[in-house]
Amino acid sequence: MDNKAVEALTEAEAKAELAQLAGALAQANILYHGQDAPGISDSEYDALKQRNALIEARFPKLKRPDSPSEQVGAAPSEGFAKVTHVVRMLSLSNAFDGDDIIEFDERIRRYLGLGDVAPLEYTAEPKIDGLSLSLRYEAGKLIHAATRGDGAVGENVTTNARTIAERVAEGRKLPDIPLLIDGAPDVLEVRGEVYMSHADFADLNTRQVARSDKQFANPRNAAAGSLRQLDSAVTRRRPLRFFAYAWGELSAPLSDTQMGAIERLNDFGFQINPLTALCDGPAGMLAHYDKIEQLRAALGYDIDGVVYKVNDLSLQGRLGFRSTTPRWAIAHKFPAELAWTHLEAIEIQVGRTGALSPVARLQPVTVGGVVVSNATLHNQDYITGLDSKGQEIRGGKDIREGDWVQVYRAGDVIPKVANVDLSKRPEGSAVYVFPDKCPECGSPAIREDGDAVHRCTGGLICPAQAVEKLKHFVGRAAFDIEGLGAKQVEQFYLDGWVKEPSDIFTLGERFSSGLQQLKNREGWGEKSANKLFQAIEEKRNIPFARVLFSLGIRHVGEQASNLITRNYTSWPALITAMDAAAACEGVEWDNLLGIDGVGDVMARSLVMAFAPGPERDSIDKLTGHLNIEDAEHPDIDGSPVAGKIVVFTGTLEKMTRAEAKARAEALGAKVSGSVSAKTDLLVAGPGAGSKAKKAADLGIETIDEDGWLQLIDGL
Repeated sequence: MDNKAVEALTEAEAKAELAQLAGALAQANILYHGQDAPGISDSEYDALKQRNALIEARFPKLKRPDSPSEQVGAAPSEGFAKVTHVVRMLSLSNAFDGDDIIEFDERIRRYLGLGDVAPLEYTAEPKIDGLSLSLRYEAGKLIHAATRGDGAVGENVTTNARTIAERVAEGRKLPDIPLLIDGAPDVLEVRGEVYMSHADFADLNTRQVARSDKQFANPRNAAAGSLRQLDSAVTRRRPLRFFAYAWGELSAPLSDTQMGAIERLNDFGFQINPLTALCDGPAGMLAHYDKIEQLRAALGYDIDGVVYKVNDLSLQGRLGFRSTTPRWAIAHKFPAELAWTHLEAIEIQVGRTGALSPVARLQPVTVGGVVVSNATLHNQDYITGLDSKGQEIRGGKDIREGDWVQVYRAGDVIPKVANVDLSKRPEGSAVYVFPDKCPECGSPAIREDGDAVHRCTGGLICPAQAVEKLKHFVGRAAFDIEGLGAKQVEQFYLDGWVKEPSDIFTLGERFSSGLQQLKNREGWGEKSANKLFQAIEEKRNIPFARVLFSLGIRHVGEQASNLITRNYTSWPALITAMDAAAACEGVEWDNLLGIDGVGDVMARSLVMAFAPGPERDSIDKLTGHLNIEDAEHPDIDGSPVAGKIVVFTGTLEKMTRAEAKARAEALGAKVSGSVSAKTDLLVAGPGAGSKAKKAADLGIETIDEDGWLQLIDGL
């Protein structure tokens, strides 16, 4: 990854690129996790996520609420019952070369305050390319099995997982998943990866051909599709395997080390990867990576890298988690793959914020076992052969319809066009002209100064924006209305039944014959139609944060919605604050910016959405149908800082700032980056400066680091 290129970005360029990355990575997660149909390999996905992380590190104030770094997986399928994970199933941050691993080790040492020579042991294991699965045991008995889903909620696939438990694979005396475990803790959640061996995959496709059924593209798709079958009889015919490598909720510890806990799982009857090893620091980790990479082709199953974890579980506990990844683990990925194919057309897609996104429609090509037919072209500059700084990429070669292009295959996202073969460019091919009008509504498509993206100015009159906003509104993290997904809401929009969110809650009263109309549609019957209307009624009572996120306000994603609602606690309080901020009342504007994680760009977007006009009118019409539940402060028993606003300033000497913030949030505090009249506590180290003075002027309680440690001692 070109760090210098990131350092040269202007703030406007960084903002535009973060928006593009968020859209591409979100779509990728849906394709890979939700539909078991990735278009490309992991490495391109990883490269995009790394690019996103580098830009966020360079411009922390531009981090989007819907940042890919805050996302895990995709929403669970509506075809399965849902399981809420007591302990979230998180993803891993990625490394791509030896320098990244050295930096990972250094970062952990800094966080823990360890010196360069203090011993620090890691485990290293192959990263299986399969589908994550969590198995919950109570009193030694398998109770349920769930996919990762979005990390918080997964799909209940217990019946299908039992088919793995019934099968004894070649070379094993016991199945990979035991139904009963002797000597296990009363509550034991075992986590690992469901996969399919190369030999079993080849046999399966042979049988598929014999039955004139569709062949699978690769073992990962076959394993994921098999585990997520609604008919368990189909799963039973599929030769699935399982490697255990982690755990979730436990009633008692398995060990005091990562390796010890994994070996304990092996004692319980689970298959663990025999290539898991202990390593002393980066040199040992990289040596084991080289060993596994050399063995990769002969393993008999797919891997896409090596995972490193801090071995000492007490240190893992201190390191804790970011929003979606543990600090104590990282995945060292294998390099990307490439392929050449024909670019048949360039099409423009319009998103819910009006962004015009060019997409390359490709002649399908198989890269590393996955069929690729689409590729992102990012924006106008990318097509013309320029990067976000106006510098040449691909040697300045533009991209045209009819070109012979090289694409990356990498991960959960739409691939990217890497190069163009000018020797195969058709004679008379035309330079692609980016549209200046929205292809959906004909409104002007404007590219503002400093923005890399053209945006439709049609707003609510643009059907593409309206439909995408409605799809967002009914999404899992928003209203999540059972029976009303993206496909249904699009059809209702075309029928004229639903044009904006409030219309959903008047369907019953507006269409006395709506039930009959639904019954007459393919896929609908009286029972399913009644169930839909009932589900809509149930969503009239809805948490504050879900309502705010559902509005699809630009730059205000799920994480930001939670931050904002925890600060304002109720919908009326938010409306009052937004009205005051829109009226240029500086106090409310300062309060909004004082929320840790809310920057100027997000704040302006939020205030504009609530300013008088069509968007505010639509919001008010919606909320008139709802009972919006107030946000709750975390209820942390015995925590002296639960629900309080805490600010850290100056130099902390006994823990890093990051560790202090993570600890405060774990105890239910809200950590702010600025001091205001709402601040409850200032923790000031040496060199506190202006924040300490302001706290003193406001009469805010101030303690030093020792006082902070004493306050939270034992918690």
